[in-house]
Amino acid sequence: MNILAIVFFAFWFFSPAGLANVCAFASGKIRILRPLNQPVDFYLKFRGKRILGSHKTIRGFIVGILAAIIGVYLQVFFYNIFPWQQKIFPISYNVINPVVLGFLLGFGALAGDAIKSFFKRQMGIQPGRSWFPFDQIDYILGGIVFTWFYVPLVWYQYIVLFFVWFLIHPLATFIGFLFKLRPKPL
Repeated sequence: MNILAIVFFAFWFFSPAGLANVCAFASGKIRILRPLNQPVDFYLKFRGKRILGSHKTIRGFIVGILAAIIGVYLQVFFYNIFPWQQKIFPISYNVINPVVLGFLLGFGALAGDAIKSFFKRQMGIQPGRSWFPFDQIDYILGGIVFTWFYVPLVWYQYIVLFFVWFLIHPLATFIGFLFKLRPKPL
């Protein structure tokens, strides 16, 4: 497998996790989903500070996980209509359950982000304030951990996946800033 194919696969395989991360954030703009705007931590505190804060919501988790599942269904669809993918991808999308992989990628990405938020709150870092490099790697590590046993990849594929998505994060954040979805460009 050449490096271009490895980079493309890293982007392809992990894109539902990236989609979950973006859709969880963007779901706050959808008025019809406001009843689900309950914090995942149910306002509980640890050492006098909120566990996760108000930005981690049930709405975000539901929308993010559903987006990841839909993303994997689309991957399976495209995998079957473009046979060249079957020749270069190290895994077969014909044997993967899209609901399971989508859930693992989506929940993993959002859980990684939530765990990072716990530490951010405990350190007194304000919500929305950048915490480099943890803001860039939380969802990546979460997605990798949760999919590790369901779709095991080779060590170098994880490394490429990590770096590809580490570089995508600031680009996506900047695009969110351009569309006035984020208050700061990075």
